[in-house]
Order: sequence, then C-alpha cells, then structure tokens
Amino acid sequence: MIKRATAVLLTLSWCSFAGLSSSNLWASAAPAGVFESHADVGSVLHPGTLEYDRAKGTYIVSGSGENIWSTADAFFFVWKKVKGDALLAADISFLGEGGNEHRKAVLMVRQSLDADSVYADVALHGNGLTALQYRDEKGAATHEIQTQETQPNIAGTERLHIEKRGNFVYLLLGDGGKELHYSGASIQVPLQGTYYVGIGVCSHDKDAVEKAAFANVDLAADVAPAAKTTPYSTLERVTIASTVRHVVYVAPERFEAPNWTHDGTSFLFNRNGSIYRLPMSGGEPALIDTGFAKRCNNDHGISPDQASLAISDQSQGDNQSIVYIVPIEGGVPRRITQKSPSYWHGWSPDGKTLAFVGQRNDEFDIYTIPVTGGEETRLTTAKGLDDGPEYSPDGKYIYFNSERTGHMQIWRMRADGSGQEQVTLDDWNNWFPHISPDGAWMVFLSYEPDVNGHPENKDVMLRIMSLSDWKMSDGKMSDEKVSDGKVNGGKISVLAKLFGGQGTINVPSWSPDSKAVAFVSYALVPDESPGKK
Repeated sequence: MIKRATAVLLTLSWCSFAGLSSSNLWASAAPAGVFESHADVGSVLHPGTLEYDRAKGTYIVSGSGENIWSTADAFFFVWKKVKGDALLAADISFLGEGGNEHRKAVLMVRQSLDADSVYADVALHGNGLTALQYRDEKGAATHEIQTQETQPNIAGTERLHIEKRGNFVYLLLGDGGKELHYSGASIQVPLQGTYYVGIGVCSHDKDAVEKAAFANVDLAADVAPAAKTTPYSTLERVTIASTVRHVVYVAPERFEAPNWTHDGTSFLFNRNGSIYRLPMSGGEPALIDTGFAKRCNNDHGISPDQASLAISDQSQGDNQSIVYIVPIEGGVPRRITQKSPSYWHGWSPDGKTLAFVGQRNDEFDIYTIPVTGGEETRLTTAKGLDDGPEYSPDGKYIYFNSERTGHMQIWRMRADGSGQEQVTLDDWNNWFPHISPDGAWMVFLSYEPDVNGHPENKDVMLRIMSLSDWKMSDGKMSDEKVSDGKVNGGKISVLAKLFGGQGTINVPSWSPDSKAVAFVSYALVPDESPGKK
C-alpha cells in the first residue's frame, strides 16, 4: 500500500500477480472501508484499481472490461461476502470527460466471481440511463429493466440503491434531496447461501479504463425481514427484439390491464373502478369520463377506428359485469350486452362485432354480439372455462384460452366458432392470447402448472410464439413451415419473467408497429429501506 495524503491507493497489478490463480488474486486484495476485497471479474486488458479516502469514506474505482452483459461479464469489482438479505446505497458519479456512453458504474449482488455468475445490479450508464440488470441463471443471457429517470447532467451525482429481499431484488432511486423512492424495477434473482455485494466499474471498451466515485456508501447485511410492505404497480413496455423492459409509470397502488392506443401515443388502464389515459412517455394519468360506470374492471379495449372504448362495468343492476361502449374521450355509456356477467375481450377488425366471455347457466363460454347490441351468439360449448377471446388482425380467427382438456391452454377457432383447435400444449397454465397487429406473433401469460385460475401476485411469465412459421391442422401443430421462413419456427420463448398475474395483460396491449407489448408488473416493496419515502 502507498499512502497519498488521506487516501489509500489499492491497485491490482497484472505483472505482480501473473502466474497466480484467480483465487489468490482475490485473496491478496486488501480490505477497504465497508468492503473486504476487490478483483477484476472476467477477462480484462487493464487491471482495475481502488482508491479509498478513509477520511471522506469515498471510493474511487477504475475499471476496464468489454461489458457487464450477455452471458459473461468483464469489470472491476469491490465486494463483501454476505448472507441473508442486504442493502447497498451510494452517491455515484463518473470522473473524467468523454468515454463510452454505455460505460457502467454499478451496485451489485452476485452469486460468485465467475464471469457468467448469477447476478443483479443497479447500473448507472455514461449517458445517464439507470437500469436494473440481471442474469437469473448461470451462463444465461443478461436482461434489464430501464427506469424512466435518466440523469440530465452525466457529470453529476445520482444516489442509487439496490436491495435484496428474499428472492427479489429492487432498484430505488434518490431524488434531489437524496430521499429514496421505488423505481418500478424489481426482479427475482435466486442468490443462494453466501454471495457478494459491492460496487464496480466497466468501461464498455476493452482498450479503455473508466473511473467513477462512490460516496456516502451505506451497506447493511443479514437484514431482518421487512415487517411491512407497500404494494406497487408498474406499467412497463417490453421490446420484442431485445426483451429490454422499460418502466413507463409506477405508483403505490393497484392498477391493471393496459391498452396501447392505435396511434401509439398513450396507454389506457383501469384503477379503482375508473379508466385512465397515460402518455406513452409517462407523466400523470388523466381520468376518462365513463358516466355512471364507476366500477369498471380490467376487461376494456379500443375500437379499430379509435373512436370508441369498450368497457366492462359492474355498477348497475345486480352488480355483475356488463359490456358498454363509450366515446374514446369519455361520455355516456351505451349498453351492449343484456345478460350478465359479461366481460369484453375482443373487437373485430371491421369494427362491427365484439367478442366477450359470458357466464350462462354456470358455464363460462365465448360469445359475440354486434356493436349495435342485440342477440348474443354462443361460440363455445365445451365443459370448463373458456376465456380471453381476441380476433386475429385479418378477422378470420378468434384466439382464446380454455381448460376443456383439464389444463388451461391457448386455442383458436374460426370467427363463426367452427374449427376449434389447440395452439399450445405444455405444462404451463396459459392465459389471454394477444395477437400482434401484423399477425406475426402471439404473446400470452403463463402461470406455474399448479396454479388454478388467474390470481394476482404470482410468479408468471410473458411468453411469445411466432405465428408466421407454423400451420394448424386438425388441432395439431404442423411441422411444415411457411415459405417466408421467419424466426422461431412457431416455438415459444420467454419474453419476461415477473411478479404479477391478474391485471398484468388481460386485454390487447401491442404497440401499433408490432414491436413492443405493454403490461403491468407488481411488487411488494419493503417500507424499512433507509431513507425511503
């Protein structure tokens, strides 16, 4: 160690440690402040350094490395081994001009020092982006949830906080007064036994070295379980090509079921019996006037011409759900279904017909009805729940979920109810199929095999299937691909894992360009986080 005034410079030298095993490298690094040790993780060209100002309690960290991303990481890490739950917060700022806009200064929890380890981090990027990044299986790809908030002055300081509680990791942000608030980003990451918590820097350029300061560092390990939590809802959008998730709006209350307007500018969702409009860029939601309909549920949607809104409300009569239509900007509801309960789910592309779920004689089935009202037409008669009907963009088919086989799966039928055939066949309970506007994709909600119904606050997945590369025949998936040979071959892949269920994606929520899907995730955020408001 070489003392410089009140600072201690702790540097890993490649020459000094050449020939030593990685475990010796880790063990040789001296402790500093609240941390035990430090080391480069993964393959780097320039060893990282730690300069600890004991008087100020500030850590100046430099690091190289190509990225903290994909299936393997390369960065400089300063860490402490912990058990149980842990909290880590710091004021973070980059030092020096320029640099790669994707360089990262992170707060991290990590299972091991292997480059492909399970981990989660709160990453401040050089361009001001803040994100919760995670790898939930060893060697798997990294995913991220980007927050609404970016730092306008990238040379400034931002207070960030990572919190590991049970299997969940939360990202909290500090405002100008340094009070922390939940960002809307949380994820399950399975960290077992002893794991690492610490700070790190990655240059995002294997030939460069970047430097960041971490001040006012608070680290708490083996934290007692939270005595009280606050339920939060987060409206997110996920980009299909990258699976990157973006926080749009977060609030300490329950809201549900986003629709994406056909002009791409707004989202609609239900909260406390009312329908709200939210700009795609975020901000504050505005109430849509639905007249006497004050108990709207999460089954609502927009007409093809975007002039009208179908709602399902249970404020009248026997207080069972009835389908109404109101002007998209609000107005007096016009009743469509005479029988109840009825729950809207789909609008035909020509705007003339609604598809809904009706409970009649203790059976839930799929029905259609003209938008002008009148007689309803029953399309399904199988025993067991049929739910979530939605038209394909060409109007030829209605997709829905059914438990007629004893297990909830996705089915489809022709628009007149004929030709009913099974689309998914697996161990998951699959709900609410939504078809992209270009007809190429189907996204749906999957519960664990042992879950009955579609309850809230469960571990669920959004999964996606290519509809371009398979054909249906006699209720079975054909191995024959269509001529354009697009990706996935009809196979199902995971778009997002989240805590949710009821309210997550009950209704159509594709972006008009078929590139993204909106949904709601939920979180039970501990109230005892230091400085949290």
